[in-house]
Amino acid sequence: MSKRNETIFVCAECGFESPKWMGQCVCGAWNSFYEERVKRGGDSGDSRRKSAGAVSAFRGANKAAPLSAVTSGTADRIDTGIGELNRVLGGGLTKGTLTLIAGEPGIGKSTLILQAAASVCRQGLPVLYVSGEESAEQIRMRADRVAGGGGGSIPDGLLVLSETDIDAVSEAVAETNPAFLIIDSIQTMHTDDIASSAGGVSQIRACTDILMRIGKGRGIPIFIVAHVTKAGDLAGPKIIEHLVDCVLAFSGERSRDFRLLTASKNRFGTTSEVGAFEMREEGLAEIADLSGCLLDGPLGQTEGTIATAFYEGTRPLLMEIQALTAANTGGGFPRRAAIGVENARLSMILAVLEKKARLDLSAADVYVNVVGGVRPEGTAADLAVALAIWSSARSAVIPAGTIAVGEIGLAGEIRSVRGADKLAAEAAKLGFTAFILPKANAAKIKAPAGLGLTGVSDIREAIALLSL
Repeated sequence: MSKRNETIFVCAECGFESPKWMGQCVCGAWNSFYEERVKRGGDSGDSRRKSAGAVSAFRGANKAAPLSAVTSGTADRIDTGIGELNRVLGGGLTKGTLTLIAGEPGIGKSTLILQAAASVCRQGLPVLYVSGEESAEQIRMRADRVAGGGGGSIPDGLLVLSETDIDAVSEAVAETNPAFLIIDSIQTMHTDDIASSAGGVSQIRACTDILMRIGKGRGIPIFIVAHVTKAGDLAGPKIIEHLVDCVLAFSGERSRDFRLLTASKNRFGTTSEVGAFEMREEGLAEIADLSGCLLDGPLGQTEGTIATAFYEGTRPLLMEIQALTAANTGGGFPRRAAIGVENARLSMILAVLEKKARLDLSAADVYVNVVGGVRPEGTAADLAVALAIWSSARSAVIPAGTIAVGEIGLAGEIRSVRGADKLAAEAAKLGFTAFILPKANAAKIKAPAGLGLTGVSDIREAIALLSL
């Protein structure tokens, strides 16, 4: 039977297929349909059935069973040899899972994955690195620098394949039977069953679906490298994020050596963990003491600058908050700009300062910056942001060694935060001497040696405490 092309329309948000274009999908998304041409026929060689037995194994292993009869336990994981990567993944590579890692070009995605691949190989496990962007020689040059540097020779179990045909990749997986599979990148992969060019929405969706079946059917953890758009969003259809088990974002400024790895989705761990790295000549080095990296000791006496602390996953983090207020001389509406703090949260804090602390900023531009590029989770940094803004507006200096945490309510009250005892211990370890925190937290914890605790109940009390 000869092949023929059939045109269908697929929703990029939920994957719903329709024989005709629809303005609104059944999932509620508008104008999310894209055209996809699929080859039909008995000898079409459907890639889903050509995945070297992965699909049949995947389908045959799944049968309906009572939930009470399902064994519950810890997922089987593989150590990547990189502590910060293990932290973000939830303890290591989980067998049979797909992990999508995205980031700007040149940020270090391939370097990080290659280091993890070399470490897995040194445990005696074979790894297949598939590259659709670089030749084997280019990968070897990077491996000489990062995998071989400081760790001996390149492991023999690290296999490399320069290929863009996902069906050829499936055959290579069947031949080599790797314990870890890397696809760099998904935008370069294609299958002949989709009549469109590589990198298109339909191709990315189809190739990801094939990789999911390979990983689930063979129990192989798969890392998929993806590109990002100019806006920093993941390139390709949104459905990819629903198919994979973990979505990682590798970020940082290429002009600086500091890199952050965060998870926006993780079915086998928390999404609040952060991994920190430093780009060096020999590759990426872990930063175990992230607070020490974000803060060069206690802050000195400067206007508009104060330290704060919050919980990121399972560890406390300390960072610097900077604020600047300036007269709006250009006319028009005053500007409000924030890096690391949500604009809606900043607007609320400014409204509380105006109403409860009588601070008039209606004719001033306000800028707030979280140093280091880490975005604080939750609302623990509210009090520090408010004090930094007040300090800059009043040209007052915050005493050296001061740190502040607490959530600000609409009535100006300072609400408690979680883990205040561990935040205080981390502040004392880094040499801070004064800790301003909610009164409810101060009543429950013991002050560490060298650190004075002062509880406050509202924003006016916190400002008066600093004699600003």
